[in-house]
Amino acid sequence: MSDHCSPTFSDLATRLGFSCEEAGGLVEVRNPFALENWTLPVLEFTIVLGAVLALVYAILRLRRHGDPTNLVLWFGATAFLFVIEPPIYFPATFGTEEYLGTMFAHNVFTVDFLWGRLPLYIVAIYPLMATLAFEIVRMLGVFRRYGVLLGAVCVGFVHHAFYEIFDQLGPQLRWWEWMLDNKVNLPFFDSVPLPSVVVFAALWPMSLALCVQFFVGRHVDAGRRFSGLQLVWRTVVIGLAASVGVFVLPLPATVFGMGSDTVRGFLYAAELAVLSVVAVVVLVRQWSQLRRHPSEDPGYTDRFVQVYALVYLGVMAVLWATALPDFFGAVDGVTGNGDPIGNLWYTIACFAVAIACVAATFTVPRGRPTDGGESVPGESAVPQSA
Repeated sequence: MSDHCSPTFSDLATRLGFSCEEAGGLVEVRNPFALENWTLPVLEFTIVLGAVLALVYAILRLRRHGDPTNLVLWFGATAFLFVIEPPIYFPATFGTEEYLGTMFAHNVFTVDFLWGRLPLYIVAIYPLMATLAFEIVRMLGVFRRYGVLLGAVCVGFVHHAFYEIFDQLGPQLRWWEWMLDNKVNLPFFDSVPLPSVVVFAALWPMSLALCVQFFVGRHVDAGRRFSGLQLVWRTVVIGLAASVGVFVLPLPATVFGMGSDTVRGFLYAAELAVLSVVAVVVLVRQWSQLRRHPSEDPGYTDRFVQVYALVYLGVMAVLWATALPDFFGAVDGVTGNGDPIGNLWYTIACFAVAIACVAATFTVPRGRPTDGGESVPGESAVPQSA
């Protein structure tokens, strides 16, 4: 689709190792062993498998326990993707060229959509990451004790930890490349735009979680059942409302930082700092409360998330380990292959937070399931079989 190959995107594609002019049509399948490097198919398989398993779990959760929250979360995240991403990929087509321009280019993977713009794993990473973060917070009973807003803040914080492990590594391994002089991307935090670190790693999952819990989750917790039609319109509204939230939540940085990259960066960092402090206080207090008072068991365990979160962290640890020789050999933030490096110390902190959050779900007392789906002290909570 040569008419969509702007000079900027074409240049990014060439640097990533593929031709924009030759990137297939609506769908293209490639040989996974012929990609830019071996890490691409490993990442792709890990994320796509996780997203599929998350969908299977969500369906089982609905069928066995009448709880549609996971399913609405999965499709709400996907709906959000298709609202947000196309204007970024085709700014000229959607009339956003003057404001957005070309922000980045993904590398080509085994399965790609939209003329090389949208890899399948990117479609999958939205619901997978949202599921991991939301379910960790839900297993700790944060929504029930602290409400929709603070629960959503915690989801944003947990999601940020998991996502930045991936985000800080991607440019070095040529999973994508950012446009360095695009004003929307500025300022950069090493190889990653600070707006990505804050908005896409923390604020969008916060917005999505708030909408999912407000429109569905809190009602399910209260014992309400939804019809199929009710779930469909709520899922659509969640996707749209979460997109609005991504515009509204970063407004302090986007409005007051319009004239200065430094001011904008400071405000983005301040938003992330406030979100992180609030989330840490809430999560630590809730975990401590559950440890001191086992009778307050939240009555919910998602074994899939507990296991797959560890799988994801294990795979990312291996990928980071293999990237470290080039990382340490980098000069002025660029490897010998010409690839920008992320922030290792920040990544280590994110690993620590992610591992601690997963560990917390294993270390709170759980109860035995009853017919009503709640739990009593002494046994595992529902739903173990799903």
